[in-house]
Amino acid sequence: CALGSEVALRVGGDFFFDPQPGDSPVELVLIAGGVGINPLFSILLHIADLHGYQEDKGNGYKMGTVKLYYSAKNTSELLFKENILGLMNAFPGKIACRFHVTQQSSQICKDLQPHVTGK
Repeated sequence: CALGSEVALRVGGDFFFDPQPGDSPVELVLIAGGVGINPLFSILLHIADLHGYQEDKGNGYKMGTVKLYYSAKNTSELLFKENILGLMNAFPGKIACRFHVTQQSSQICKDLQPHVTGK
C-alpha cells in the first residue's frame, strides 16, 4: 500500500480468500496476533499454492504479492514461523513477513533476526 491507496479491511468472523482465474491480481496485507494466525496461515498456504501453480502451468489466477505482519509476546509464541520462513524463501518478493515481539527477553535466533522487530 502507498499513501492514498484504497484498502478493504475485514476483522474476525467468517472470511476466506478464493480468487477465480479471471479475477484481477490483488496485493494482500495480512495482520495477525497470537493464535489469530491460524486462518491467515491457511490463506498464506493457499497463496503459495497459487504462486506455485502459476510458475508451473503459467495460467490460472495470477497472484499479487502478500505481506504478513504477525505479532506475539516472544518468538517462541510465533506459530508456524519455520513454515512462514520457508514460504518467504520459496517465493522471494512474492511472500514477505514481519514478525513483531512485545516481550522478548532472550536472544532472537539468527534465522528470524532480519524479520523481527520489537522491544
